[in-house]
Amino acid sequence: MDNVIRFTGRVLFLSSRVEDIRAQLNGTDLTLQQCPLRDNVSTDEITPVTVMLIYDARLGRYAHVGLKVGGELPIGVDAVKNGGFEVIVAGERYGKGSSREHSPLAEKSAGIRLIVARSFERIYRQNCDNLGILTTTDFSIINRIAAEEAIPLEKFLEGRDEVTQDVIRCGGLLPYSKAHLPRKQVERTYESGSGAVPLTLAEKIIVRRKVMPAGEVKPGEGMFLSADWRFSHDYFTGMAAHFMHDAFGSEITLERPEGIIAFKDHLILASQSFPHVKDNLIAAVNDLHGAHQRFVSTYRVRAHGELRDETGSEGICHQMMAEQYALPGQVVVGTDSHTPHSGSLGCLAFGGGATDIANSWVTGLIRCKMPEVLRVELAGKLRPGVLARDIVQYLLQTELVHKGNAIGAVFEYTGPVVKAMLMDERATLTNMVAEMGGFTGIIEPDETTVAFLRERRGIDFQIEDWMHSDPGAPYKHTIRIDCARLSPMVARPGDPGDSLPLAEIKEQIRIDIALGGSCTGAKRRDFDFYHEVLKWGLDRGMRVAKGTQLVLQFGTLGVRDYCISKGYLETFKVVGAEVVSPGCGACANCGPGQSTNEDQVTISSINRNFPGRSGPGKVWLGSPYTVAASALAGYITSFQALRDKS
Repeated sequence: MDNVIRFTGRVLFLSSRVEDIRAQLNGTDLTLQQCPLRDNVSTDEITPVTVMLIYDARLGRYAHVGLKVGGELPIGVDAVKNGGFEVIVAGERYGKGSSREHSPLAEKSAGIRLIVARSFERIYRQNCDNLGILTTTDFSIINRIAAEEAIPLEKFLEGRDEVTQDVIRCGGLLPYSKAHLPRKQVERTYESGSGAVPLTLAEKIIVRRKVMPAGEVKPGEGMFLSADWRFSHDYFTGMAAHFMHDAFGSEITLERPEGIIAFKDHLILASQSFPHVKDNLIAAVNDLHGAHQRFVSTYRVRAHGELRDETGSEGICHQMMAEQYALPGQVVVGTDSHTPHSGSLGCLAFGGGATDIANSWVTGLIRCKMPEVLRVELAGKLRPGVLARDIVQYLLQTELVHKGNAIGAVFEYTGPVVKAMLMDERATLTNMVAEMGGFTGIIEPDETTVAFLRERRGIDFQIEDWMHSDPGAPYKHTIRIDCARLSPMVARPGDPGDSLPLAEIKEQIRIDIALGGSCTGAKRRDFDFYHEVLKWGLDRGMRVAKGTQLVLQFGTLGVRDYCISKGYLETFKVVGAEVVSPGCGACANCGPGQSTNEDQVTISSINRNFPGRSGPGKVWLGSPYTVAASALAGYITSFQALRDKS
């Protein structure tokens, strides 16, 4: 990359006022002082899921077509590209949500060279670094751009770790990798450190798996880890393979292919998806699946895909990683922000973009920074009707998380409430660290972990002596929650962080759809909760409320088999629920349970509700108890409130 940068194009301020956006698109140049900036711009808005069927320069036509301002979508197809913009300016937590590298690639392909924001989500910013888009949180740069000043590249490296600086200087991760990273790894014995300094469990795993740079790495400094498992799903496999071949050639061999897994799960129900059928997108889905399958066939990696005799998949990648692959102490990386799901087992599991995964296929290495660690102590005892999901929704509305102070941090969950949880509930805690902007979530392995591995996977696992956080290990913050004081929580439409206690909602919010599913809400324990509520209602003569659709989607075939063995399916049938085969489905706006018009209201157990995430309607988020109880009532309510009323 050049040592001096000049910007000759326009600056697009992502204002919270729709008239400001329209004025800029119509050719009027505004200033920072004129535009109150939009916070929490999500990747779902930068590139909606239906746009993600493309993974090349054509994405530039669709940059920010999902951006919602004042209830409107002011940015149309080609608007950013044709507007002559080179710089985008926004507020806090830019790039929230999905790890999709489509978002910065769309911006880059539309002509954007620099993003200025008050803060960035970890994966989004790393994706920008990987692709060669500059980022900064220094707003003084805007005046320098307006003055057409030549700005030294070093200005955009301030505050970044040395590895990231080198990646940026090289113009992206893959050029850096070709110049600096080994193609083959030498077998090495992993050590847990000297023991002289107390470490958290996450830090111990990093010390054991760090390959480069040599020596001690301090918090905030970059490094490369040797990954035990590297996985992609159908939205990203073709994109990652394209990047890999473009950088390394078509004859490249993969490092440790036995540790690479490819999943078909996100688009598996496209034939049952309203927008994909209506907008004739099935051919594009087939193209993505074709690229996915070519990678699997060419490199003979592990694969989990569609079912032979029905529409659906073997399961959602995150759940399957925990059910079949991840082990305590390992490093697990995948092309999805909800990869921390497996952190419930006591491993270091985190998401990355397509470039990160493409590079990991070739080198076996994954880039990250030494994270700071938050200790979340869950004390007391959960009241009846309060679940792990309610704990997460409570954390999401805390000032520490809401203000972005947890971005890039590890959430280490501990305390008697965690010890009492089964593994599926623990997975909810770690999975939704993605919504809090964290690096990952982790829980020390214990007898519950060992029992899970034995019962679910037939593994007689022995916890090693080092697999715990040391007394006196340093934490960035300690969050103590008296769980006995928690009540059922929900999130208002638009952002999972807009959470509040359900009891504080005084009006009756009628629903059209109740959706139980996604990697967060479709585990065995979640289906125990759905069934508990629905069987309670059925015993009292209740059915799914008139005018309400209840959709329950299994996370994996193992979950479906469990429900069959427990006799749950008969209850679901009689009560009026629609049962769907495994897959991401409506959570990825691709299957039953998605809204089809903006007037529809949904209560859902999916993990995020950014605009357009699960259709054009309004999506509230809640626990499995809340989803099932609301389906019976026809409006958003808790299980306890429903029982009190009966």
